[in-house]
Amino acid sequence: MKLGFDKWVIIFTVTSAALLQMIDTSIVNVTLTQMMGNLGASLGDISWVVTGYAAANAVMITLSGWLSAKFGRRNYFAASIVLFTIASIFCGTATNVWELVFFRVIQGIGGGGLLTTAQSILIQTFPKEDLGMANAIYGLGVIIGPTIGPTLGGYITDNLSWNWVFFINIPFGILATVLTFLFIKEPAEKIPAGRMDWLALILLTAGIGGLQIVLEKGESEDWFETRYIVVMSVMAVVGIIGFIWRELAVDNPVVDLRLLRKRRFAVGTLFNFILGFGLFASVFIIPVYCQNLLGFTASQTGWLLMPGALMSGAMMPVVGTLLRKNYISPVWYSALGFLLFFIFCYQLSGLSLDTGADSFFWPLIIRGIGMGFIFIPLTTITVADLSNLEVPQGSALTNMVRQLGGTFGTAIITTYISTRSVFHQTILADNVTNYNPLSVERIRQYTALFVSRGNDLATATQKAYTLLKGAVTRQAMVMTYGDAMLIIGGFFLICLPLLLLFIGKKIKTQEHMEMSME
Repeated sequence: MKLGFDKWVIIFTVTSAALLQMIDTSIVNVTLTQMMGNLGASLGDISWVVTGYAAANAVMITLSGWLSAKFGRRNYFAASIVLFTIASIFCGTATNVWELVFFRVIQGIGGGGLLTTAQSILIQTFPKEDLGMANAIYGLGVIIGPTIGPTLGGYITDNLSWNWVFFINIPFGILATVLTFLFIKEPAEKIPAGRMDWLALILLTAGIGGLQIVLEKGESEDWFETRYIVVMSVMAVVGIIGFIWRELAVDNPVVDLRLLRKRRFAVGTLFNFILGFGLFASVFIIPVYCQNLLGFTASQTGWLLMPGALMSGAMMPVVGTLLRKNYISPVWYSALGFLLFFIFCYQLSGLSLDTGADSFFWPLIIRGIGMGFIFIPLTTITVADLSNLEVPQGSALTNMVRQLGGTFGTAIITTYISTRSVFHQTILADNVTNYNPLSVERIRQYTALFVSRGNDLATATQKAYTLLKGAVTRQAMVMTYGDAMLIIGGFFLICLPLLLLFIGKKIKTQEHMEMSME
């Protein structure tokens, strides 16, 4: 069956909306320095631009299943796009940092409704035989978004101003809104929403919002040495435990946690956490390594990541076609993807200060192929046992978990880099002594260099030791980033056997034509 024009428009609409949301999770990261200068903000203040968006986004992703049922899938999707677009306008015209933070929270509220609702629209619109291809194209937004965000943000930072990272959303938001009202229809089956459970909403906001803030700000605030991090941690624990209790106790929960009783959905949700962990942590490490140690610009770093992102995009329809042919179980495609992701991490763990851009090309290509084999089969397996009425709630839960996985991954890797770099620096510094012939020779060479440039012997010697200290620090960071990539890759490798938990009743990725016509 060939996809008709209307369905292609639906795919384009939901993918564009998902792409906007995913790009905005990372696009501002490379513009923060420019924002600080233009708005007169400190590093601590400007970081709330990222944290506020992430916290609001996580809460709304979780609620999107209920809101979609309450107000109608199309209406909620369109309202989310409109709110996201309007907030983008106000973000771009903000005159101080706290005004920007406020509208980024509003933008996060709108963005939270895009990703999950887009996925449920596809699943409920397309028959089984076309769903693999639809999910493949939709996967472009989810996988490529976080990768091209730094590319786009770097280009805008180098050539325009930070305001345009928000203004660029406006034409796409308007187009997506118009197409939503013209082509997206409400499902035939009306999903019961029930009444809003305000206690559950408060517990959810406190739990997920608090956890997001702790993970985003904990490392920079020295974790539990800061009072508000302690308060947020307590709020997160109480909120999450209270929310789980509340949702299991009521008949019409805001988030149907009972779906986790279905083994495949529960395992799929776990693997979405792992996917988010690896995707965001690896995307975080590479730009930092390239810019801080290799001296790449934001634009250069972005273009470095582009081939891998394009490979992810190219693999989506290929994997979608393989799933449609139903040659082998999607579980084995996911296993191949996890193995390829480990190979990517292993290859990048051996980088050095002499590494050039060419050394990143094939590892990132392998990563792109791996992500293609992970995302679509994982989505197929996760929702395989859900009914149409359960899909919006299931999509909301898995997308929220994937985003939390990304936040956990970034926070854990950031903390690991901070502590591991001190370890490596201490080990290396122990070998830099006056009793080590190599150290003495390096100091002599540096001193001679500075003397040749007109410095007296005392000044030249002091600069030589400073230069050597800097070299030790850079080498320690290289070793630390290598260790971090091994940690991420090892995490994927260890989780491979868990894919066996998916084994069970055959997963149908294609229905017979006669059945789809009945």
